[in-house]
Amino acid sequence: MKCPNCHHEDPEDALYCGNCGGPLKPTEGISYTKTLITPKVRLQKGSTLAGRYTIIEELGRGGMGVVYKAGDTKLRRTVALKFLPPELTHIPEVHERFMHEAQAAAALDHPNICTVYEFDETDETSFISMAYIEGQSLKKKITSGPLELDEALKIATQVAEGLQEAHKKGVVHRDIKSANIMVTEKGQAKIMDFGLARVTGGTLVTQEGMTMGTITYMSPEQARGEKVDHRTDIWSLGVVLYEMITGQLPFRGEHEQAIVYSILKEKPEPITDLKSDIPVSIEQVVSKALEKNPDKRYQKIDDLLDDLKSLSAGIVPQEIKAKLRKEKLRKRKRAMLYAGAAGLIIIAAVIALTLFTGRAEAIDSIAVLPLDNLTGDAEQEYFVDGVTDELIGQLAQISAFRRVISRQSVMRYRKSDKSLSEIARELNVDAVVEGTVYQVGKNVRIRVQLIDALPQERNLWTKTYERAMTEVRAVYGEMARAIANEIQVALTPEETNRLAGARQMNSEAYQAYLKGRFHYHKISPEHLETAHKYFQITLEKDPNYALAYAGIANVWLARGDWGVVPPREAIPKAKAAVLKAIELDETLAEVHEILAFINYSYERDWSAAEREFRRAIELNPNYADVCLFYSHFLVCMSRPDEAQAQMARALELDPLYFFSQGMIGGMLFYLHRYDEAIAQLRKTLRMEPDYSLAHQFLWFTLPQKRMFEEALAEAKKYFAVMGDNEVAEVMTRGYAEAGYAEAMRLAAKKLAARAKLCYVPAMDIAYLYGHAGEKERALEWLERCFEERELDMVSLCVNPIWDNLRDDPRYQDLLRRMNLPTAK
Repeated sequence: MKCPNCHHEDPEDALYCGNCGGPLKPTEGISYTKTLITPKVRLQKGSTLAGRYTIIEELGRGGMGVVYKAGDTKLRRTVALKFLPPELTHIPEVHERFMHEAQAAAALDHPNICTVYEFDETDETSFISMAYIEGQSLKKKITSGPLELDEALKIATQVAEGLQEAHKKGVVHRDIKSANIMVTEKGQAKIMDFGLARVTGGTLVTQEGMTMGTITYMSPEQARGEKVDHRTDIWSLGVVLYEMITGQLPFRGEHEQAIVYSILKEKPEPITDLKSDIPVSIEQVVSKALEKNPDKRYQKIDDLLDDLKSLSAGIVPQEIKAKLRKEKLRKRKRAMLYAGAAGLIIIAAVIALTLFTGRAEAIDSIAVLPLDNLTGDAEQEYFVDGVTDELIGQLAQISAFRRVISRQSVMRYRKSDKSLSEIARELNVDAVVEGTVYQVGKNVRIRVQLIDALPQERNLWTKTYERAMTEVRAVYGEMARAIANEIQVALTPEETNRLAGARQMNSEAYQAYLKGRFHYHKISPEHLETAHKYFQITLEKDPNYALAYAGIANVWLARGDWGVVPPREAIPKAKAAVLKAIELDETLAEVHEILAFINYSYERDWSAAEREFRRAIELNPNYADVCLFYSHFLVCMSRPDEAQAQMARALELDPLYFFSQGMIGGMLFYLHRYDEAIAQLRKTLRMEPDYSLAHQFLWFTLPQKRMFEEALAEAKKYFAVMGDNEVAEVMTRGYAEAGYAEAMRLAAKKLAARAKLCYVPAMDIAYLYGHAGEKERALEWLERCFEERELDMVSLCVNPIWDNLRDDPRYQDLLRRMNLPTAK
């Protein structure tokens, strides 16, 4: 039907317009937005009803009926009697529906639900007999002002537990509001009006043009007259929780149409704007309960209940917008509760300091788990990931930390349902940092928690930082210093200066940089192109941003290393960018690592490479990538003992990253430790089945164990993953014709022919001829690798593929020209 006000097309059964919120069926004599008129009949004190109930006093009147306190003379107990409005009683369908719903409500047995004893009728009047509760309504309690946060959470949790029981039995309340929740003197919450409220949302009632209940608590689908389910109770509980915390309703207006419009179209004022001491996590739980689209709301009351329990225990739920980590939340019981008052926060801080100081002194290893995106926008993941990266990077620069886990390993826990203790054991750390990121206008709010994870989880420290985007980089150093101070980790003067040295910068430049980093970590030629564009935008906004130059250097390095661009074209551009970064900021470990890689893989300047590796480690002793590539350098320099020490350190810092695992498998191959290499590479492929480098090194290793059929399978998988199915097909044909060597020879010929038309890394062809046992061809293509300065040439003297070439003078001449220390 069309709205008479705005002419918006609405569903036939809708009560309010989904566009303007106005009523759709105004009929003379009936209000579609007001509750039904209260029955005027009053029962006299002392009168008897149904032969057993003696009226004691009237308790109250509302739109849904009148309630009396009465004595049950049969069972000798005090009850409350609630009478239905006559308008409903005389509708046969509604009367029957109400009777069945009352029976369902009477079957509910839960301490947070007001017990319904029976449904009865007398003198054409229907009524419900239920437990009489001493206390006051939550509505009346809120009139004195907002509740303390811990009390609000306690009441909301009890209401959710009651609804959980009802929903399990298929009963939906449909009229949850503060007036329908009684609170006893002992603080126990009781949900009222089960059964009665069920009818108010039923289609039989809405077909009569009546809306029952209170508009300000209605869900959007309820206001539109649509079919509703248990998620409407979740919405209404969200409204009640907002009301308890702030003392006001989230959706307000001077008249009912304005309220409906607000429910349908407007976002409530953020809780943290009304009460600055409320944690962002509370706001986000309420916001999710108040999602206008029921599919984006909490899908089960169990999920909301888990979050409420978590918040009551002082824990920020890790996946507010995804499946909640129920197993984790049941394990995480802490003594510290959130409090709205500053006094309780101070007391909690004192308790944390006095009780946990001894354990904190022993903490020297830490992991920063992926921070939660509370911005409400999935497009902001790049920013939240950037904040996680920055905090890891700042902590990693503190030399007193024995181990700070790298970003690649911690990112695997983004959607994990494991407890913090389980994660800490897997990463072999003492403590974890978790938190949330939330944008407030032009500001960024970051809330972090430091948790002593072993043997049990204990919250050591929590703090919320809010800064303008232009100043946000300074926050990371502040957080790192605060965490170090909390667990009594000493900083050197140089580290103190470095952590305090972040400068203000253009916010657009910073966000462009973070987008560049986000795409760079996606590891594909397409994402490299996107990353490069964002780094260039960064420099347009801020020409002196050293890390953007480092980002561009990394992009060119990846292009050259992956064979996207010839190294002679890519690496000089990478070097120019990294030298500019060093000119702007010599204290960045990342730029020294990039320069070290260029010096040994392209420039073949071994002493300069080692100097840069050592400087990078000095600046950031917890930098996993530096340790990994330094170990590769040491293997290629035939220094296996030193290399293994760096390998162990890389795995210690980055235990779960498939790239690190695959690189180490490759280095075990270089060291002729074939069984260990095979085991390591297969482990890597269990982590990341399509990781090309692991397939390549497994292909290289298996022939050393005479496992040619398995080697062929890995070779074909490698080329397939690289998108080259033609080579894989040629290998299949060659193997069928004459075995493994022929498969490799035909593949080499295929690539050599292609190399006449476009760039193909010469080393790929040399490897294939090496596997085929064709020495002359292999040496020919190795010479081309040398001329093209291809990066894999650095492993020439240790790669077992070339073992059958080592006595050849041409091979020895290549080693001399490479200036490798093992040259004879």
